[in-house]
Amino acid sequence: QVQLVESGGGLAQAGDSLRLTCAATGRTFTIYFMGWFRQTPGKERERVSGIWFSDGSTDYSDSVKGRFTISRDVAKNTLYLQMNALKPEDPAVYYCATQTTASMSNDYDYWGQGTQVTVSS
Repeated sequence: QVQLVESGGGLAQAGDSLRLTCAATGRTFTIYFMGWFRQTPGKERERVSGIWFSDGSTDYSDSVKGRFTISRDVAKNTLYLQMNALKPEDPAVYYCATQTTASMSNDYDYWGQGTQVTVSS
């Protein structure tokens, strides 16, 4: 089993930066893919960014492209999201999720508890 713990959220002003961290712990697992999601009440959950752990390939939503950067530390099983030039539209609960090589559904099999990001204008 895998446990995901997000950290780094908090309060920032528009234009500032934050870095989110997601630490994965457990026994005998291999990460295939990890992603960052965000959700605000009344809106659908949005995948902000994702990264393939093997080669570091990434994707981004149009809303954050050019401002956010996803990265990972394979040795530490840790995921990062560098958020620059924060906008008032970015506040949300940000969730980390992973797909391990043992996933029975070939989809995300573990989720973190979320970390709140608040942006003041």
